[in-house]
Amino acid sequence: MPSIADESPADHEEARAPDAERLRADLRMPLLAAAAWAGGLAALHLPRAGACLAVLVAGLGLLAVARVRGRPGEVATVLAALLLAAGVLASAVVRAEAVGQSPVADLAREGAVVEFLGVLTSDPRPVRSPYGDQVAVRLEVHEVVGRGRVHRVAVPVLVLGDPAWAGEPLGATVRTGGRLAVPDGGESDLAGLLTGASAPTQVRAPDLWWRAAGAVRASIRASVAHRPADQRALVPALVDGDDTALDPDLEADFRTTGLTHLTAVSGTNLTLVVGFLLVLARWCRVRGRWLVLVAVLGILGFVLLARTEPSVLRAAAMGTVGLVAMGSNGRRRATRGLAVAVVVLLLVQPTLAGSAGFVLSTLATAGIVLLAPGWRDAMAQWLPRWLAEALAVPGAAQVACTPVVAALSGQVSLVAVLTNLLVSPVVGPATVLGLAGGLVGLVSAPLGRLLGTGAGWCVGWIAEVARTGADLPLAALDWGTDAWSLAVLTACCVALTLLAPVVLRSARLTVPLAVVAVVVTTVPLPTPGWPAAGWVLAMCDVGQGDALVLNAGPGAGVVVDAGPDPALVDGCLDRLDVERVPLLVLTHFHADHVDGLAGVLDGRETGAVWTTSLLDPPAAVDDVVAQSAAAGVVPTLPARGASRFGAVVVQAVWPRPGPPVAGPGDGSTANDASVVLVAEVGGVRVLLTGDVEPPGQAALARALPGLDVDVLKVPHHGSRYQDLPWLLSVRAEVALVSVGADNDYGHPSRDVVDALTDAGTDVFRTDEGGDLLVVPTGGGGVRVRSRGG
Repeated sequence: MPSIADESPADHEEARAPDAERLRADLRMPLLAAAAWAGGLAALHLPRAGACLAVLVAGLGLLAVARVRGRPGEVATVLAALLLAAGVLASAVVRAEAVGQSPVADLAREGAVVEFLGVLTSDPRPVRSPYGDQVAVRLEVHEVVGRGRVHRVAVPVLVLGDPAWAGEPLGATVRTGGRLAVPDGGESDLAGLLTGASAPTQVRAPDLWWRAAGAVRASIRASVAHRPADQRALVPALVDGDDTALDPDLEADFRTTGLTHLTAVSGTNLTLVVGFLLVLARWCRVRGRWLVLVAVLGILGFVLLARTEPSVLRAAAMGTVGLVAMGSNGRRRATRGLAVAVVVLLLVQPTLAGSAGFVLSTLATAGIVLLAPGWRDAMAQWLPRWLAEALAVPGAAQVACTPVVAALSGQVSLVAVLTNLLVSPVVGPATVLGLAGGLVGLVSAPLGRLLGTGAGWCVGWIAEVARTGADLPLAALDWGTDAWSLAVLTACCVALTLLAPVVLRSARLTVPLAVVAVVVTTVPLPTPGWPAAGWVLAMCDVGQGDALVLNAGPGAGVVVDAGPDPALVDGCLDRLDVERVPLLVLTHFHADHVDGLAGVLDGRETGAVWTTSLLDPPAAVDDVVAQSAAAGVVPTLPARGASRFGAVVVQAVWPRPGPPVAGPGDGSTANDASVVLVAEVGGVRVLLTGDVEPPGQAALARALPGLDVDVLKVPHHGSRYQDLPWLLSVRAEVALVSVGADNDYGHPSRDVVDALTDAGTDVFRTDEGGDLLVVPTGGGGVRVRSRGG
């Protein structure tokens, strides 16, 4: 036997050649997937001619480089990449042409009134708005009648109709009618938007497989119907993506803690469900190719159960990659499988190239496949292998997705790895028990409820982790969404992926860093100089909504409106050290003023709750009453005359006194019924106007002639619909506008801001300054301090 010393350089080269060839083969499919993705992005963001030219020029450039290098394999790879990019581009163009030039699209551009015959392709989803509750559902239109003509088509539309649509099952063939409109730019795959849709008339019931899937979904809900509300909502969300009953506050906590993937259909769901079926099959001595058949049937069943929407098909593809990764030589096979899944999905649905969900699924799967094994092996040198893997998987997925998540949410979760680690032991049992409860419940309801109880216990822990994690002082870090900020974050993530295997190999480095991370997220960091001494009014930055606080004394604040997000208003009150709320005023019941109510009530002693007399919209009214009752208070109408709450004297001056009444459901009426307050604190007079509109403003001008205040809360986020003479007549030194950055309403109006500024009023906005504080000056005036500007 020859020794190493006897081996020639040629022998070494021969030994290395298979490895180099294997590496090139491993990289070939990801490169092809990247090319397909580039073709999809070109189709979405470039004109057709420009997209074709870009793909052609890029392909020819790469082909020229490959030919110069003189490697036939590279030439073949470039040709294949060019072919795939062109294929995805062509698929996108053909689909866009078929939809955009269909008779339905033509009728939508004309704003025609039409009648449809079509099949429901998505579950109806409630849409809450200030203008009344509606239901949204996607419809595959087979026949359209418009402008006196009948057309046979096969194009998708989005239907907005009344709540009668909520009971229609997926797969049903229905007739309906309404007015067509052109969908916005974010719905490029739709031929039209049907507004004011009439109640559907079912022509044909869903096919057998849809009825079976619907029965299982209903059985899953029934198996946990006896459990607390969070568990009733989370089990269906975890098993089949049915998140319709999920509490918005809990949903926000899931986003903050990086657990949102548990409430949506993801590859993890499929991996758990099909993996469980494979385990059962092995117990039943199923072997060989029959196991493949079980897996295929399980995947098909999961898709039917979770619905055949693009997000579900994407999840099924990524879950299949996860299953492949569990087998022998899994890492290499999974890498190739992920690339194949990306190519196939983009060829079938080119618009996925611009889908945030598709990007996140691909990045998370790639992180788990490519990064997690190395991190696990590094930590396994000083940790049990199971614990190392439990830490590596969510960590790798989180790092891979962080730049995209930050671009979408403006936040970087600092607790995502920890929360995912804490819930990982119960995700599998919850999913399996929830599915088993639904299946068994079809035969025996009591046994189904027993299994559902076990699933409920598991998701109860998940909900507790989400709520606790979101309440940590630094659960998430605000991050800019501009190109520079995201480039810096991406560079940090790349550096982390390179350094992680080295750092994680040493307990002496990893443990201190972990301790520092825990301290940073759990110990409140001081904000020097905030709140400023002697502050009288705070306007919280809660996005597109209102939340204001009047300083009622140490640890106490009169809160006016709660904004749209519980976490945002809760954080603002924490920063102001408000522990008691002697009075909470909800000026009206629109979501941007009341949806954050839980953030005010949670953990704080609350006295009175005042609301407007117009009980509209009804669903929001019911939510406010229920949440207030849970906190031990009953909403009432404002007291007549002036009332004192600590250091605050407040008087409701609008609407006119009267009993509670139901509203018509239109936004303007509810806005104009906003509670308007005149408050005084620390010698500063404040006018708080809610969203009152010009008719109400004119009535106030007549009722309160000569009103003079120091601070004006500009009505309705600075909307252009104002009674400007009245706003100017109050001679405010300072005007505050609570408004969300880059909102779609054009708030605040430039005309309104200019008019106030020209009159000598200083205007401050939360979208530019963050939280705002009004502080008295020694000369009898006021100044405004900004926390974020």
